[in-house]
Amino acid sequence: MSEQIKTGKHPKGLYILFFTEMWERFGYYLMVGILFLFLTDGSGKGLPRAMGADVVGTFIALVYLTPFIGGLLADRYLGYIKSIFIGGTLMAAGYLTIALPGDYTAYISMGLIIIGNGFFKPNISTLLGNMYNREDLQPLKDNAYNIFYMGINIGAFFCNFIAAILRNRIGWQAAFSAAGVGLIIGLIVLAFSLKHIKTYDVKRAMQPGDMPTSKILGTVFVPMVIFAILGWFLPGNIFGSDSADAFIFACVPVIVFYVTLWRKEKGEDKKGIGALLFVFAVSVIFWTIYNQNSTGLTIWAETHTDRSIPEFMEKPADAVYTLQTLKTSGQSVDSLGQYLRVVTDDSGHAIKTMGPDPYFANMPKDKWPPSGAVKVGNTELFQSINPFFIVAFTPLLILFFAWRSRKGKPVSTASKFAWALVISGLSALVMVFAVMSVPSIYTHKTSSFWLFFTYGVFTVSEICLSPIGLSFVSKLAPQRLTALMMGGWFISTSLGGKVAGIMASSWDNMTDKRIFFGIIAVAAILGGLLIFSKVKSLDKIVKDKTGSA
Repeated sequence: MSEQIKTGKHPKGLYILFFTEMWERFGYYLMVGILFLFLTDGSGKGLPRAMGADVVGTFIALVYLTPFIGGLLADRYLGYIKSIFIGGTLMAAGYLTIALPGDYTAYISMGLIIIGNGFFKPNISTLLGNMYNREDLQPLKDNAYNIFYMGINIGAFFCNFIAAILRNRIGWQAAFSAAGVGLIIGLIVLAFSLKHIKTYDVKRAMQPGDMPTSKILGTVFVPMVIFAILGWFLPGNIFGSDSADAFIFACVPVIVFYVTLWRKEKGEDKKGIGALLFVFAVSVIFWTIYNQNSTGLTIWAETHTDRSIPEFMEKPADAVYTLQTLKTSGQSVDSLGQYLRVVTDDSGHAIKTMGPDPYFANMPKDKWPPSGAVKVGNTELFQSINPFFIVAFTPLLILFFAWRSRKGKPVSTASKFAWALVISGLSALVMVFAVMSVPSIYTHKTSSFWLFFTYGVFTVSEICLSPIGLSFVSKLAPQRLTALMMGGWFISTSLGGKVAGIMASSWDNMTDKRIFFGIIAVAAILGGLLIFSKVKSLDKIVKDKTGSA
């Protein structure tokens, strides 16, 4: 250890957490990659598209809301390693059972995943931050989180291929079970390597004036439940559905808690928490775009994208079972209207008809395969584009930021946040041009090029914000509140996930998709400009706390 410290090398624990998180994210992204498809497909739950988007949005939102509680319990009672194992076990159980028969099985399993993530997600990130709290390792913290984030995305890249293979060959249950197996492998890696990380598993002692845990649960958790119930039963739907109203209302006590926490602090800690809350709030816009991957962009890939593959790739892709066979006739399918909306009866159930696979609904008939069938790539495979770019671009951006530092013009953490918002807005703008690339997206499919392009642009923003956000929290949060503030970071992710779900649930009603993507683009660019206006003050807070911006 002293050798590592002296030379400034990354501790071995970084790579242990790298592989643990790689396998955990393998499981999570496999699951969310096919969840919407499972919920809306006739061979799955067969939900209407709007309801499926609402369920996925609510699920993602709750997944990132529970770290608030998990972080608090880890900080004060459980410690980080024990919390990670508790969370991982619950999540694995959820993955292994989500597609089992039963009307409520999927929802119970999603509940296990939601609770489990609350214990897992904030604490593995906090454990990593603890490794770099030593003065001579502090300069390596941003790079450490970037390396850590590459691990996440290696798992996210491969999982969609496994999901496609298992879904095509066996079925939904096999695909979801692979997510559980991946997570179990991650926990095994961690269990056999505890000697490299256990010294960083330090619970934070409460300080005079800190709110007791029982009071936090009584003034935050209980009101969350009450507000959620009120939101659910409130007449009408303010945010589009009962679940959306329940979630947004439930967030109010949590937000009030964090604001109160900031008001009670003093000195540098107060400034640090204030800076974090500001960034959390603006980052909701970024996470709204990010979570379109599981909602809006999944719908786009499924319905509006030409998923055919080059002829030379067809045989090898088919050999590994990553292609679906779609037929132009002879099957029972949902009846579709003018804007590719499912036609329903008075009870809300889809009206069935005999005809071509819905994939052909917006394809000119002269483009239909003469043979009556075509093999196309699975929709979930498009979700591997983003993690592929993460792994490819991260080293390049690390080198770019290092070059800037050597030139005496380092890019500060706050500036990275600002650029991330602006660039994410540009990625949404790419989709506006995708809509405009064909006479009508309801009669013609768009090139898969547009998804590659938008994911490529977005990836740059993600590298500038997501791993740096974890590092930012580790730098500015008071040590006794590190995991709790990590929970706050994930709450912004949670809100973004829910907003993404709300937007996707209105997908069918917003016929001009230029407006859909344009709203996101403008919001993100304005958010980036807002952070740019505060860069100097944010840089000063970080420098006062850590010695460098």
